[in-house]
Amino acid sequence: MRKIISFMHISLDGFVAGPNGEMDWIKVNEEIFTHAGKRISEGDTALYGRVTYQMMENYWPTAADKPNATRHDIEHARWYSNVHKVVLSKTMNDAVLPNTTIISDNLPESIHAIKQSRDGGSKEILLFGSPTATHALMQLNLIDGYWLFVNPIILGQGISLFAGIKEKTKLKLVTTRPFTCGVTELSYTVDRP
Repeated sequence: MRKIISFMHISLDGFVAGPNGEMDWIKVNEEIFTHAGKRISEGDTALYGRVTYQMMENYWPTAADKPNATRHDIEHARWYSNVHKVVLSKTMNDAVLPNTTIISDNLPESIHAIKQSRDGGSKEILLFGSPTATHALMQLNLIDGYWLFVNPIILGQGISLFAGIKEKTKLKLVTTRPFTCGVTELSYTVDRP
C-alpha cells in the first residue's frame, strides 16, 4: 500500500505558518531544493489542501517560462505539470481540472482508494504544506510519515502542525540532515502497532 508523507517546513516550536498564514520565515536555498527535489521527483502523486493547491496553480504552470527561472523552477514546473494532483476541498467539488482529482467527501474511503492504487507505481504520496488538510488526515490516522524541514526560528504563535491532536503518535526517525542555512531535515515514519 502507498504511504502518505506530510512534507512541511516547520518552526522550532512546531508552527507551519504565522498567525495570518505568513511563511516569510521559511529558509530555502539551492542545497535544500536539490536535496528535496530528488525525493519529490520520484513521486507521481501530490496531495494538497485547496489553499496550497491554488497557490501552486498560480505559480508552477508558468514558472519555467519566466526569464529568471532557476534550474529548480524549470525542473519542479516540469514535475508539477506531470504529477497527478489530489486536492482535498469542499468548495472545489465541481471543478474539472487536468490531471487533478478533487476529494470533497468520504475522506477515509477516498484516501484509502488512492493509497491502494498502483497507477503510477510510486510508493509515496507527498502531502505538500496544507495544514488544514494535514490536520484532517492526522485526525483520521491517515498520515504514514512526516518529512519536516525544521527552520531555526521560534515563532511563538501561528498555525501549529499538531493542532487538535489528542492521541499520542509514536514516530521512528528515518533520516536527519543539517543544511548550511541552519535548516534541519527530519524524516519520520509513523510507528503503527
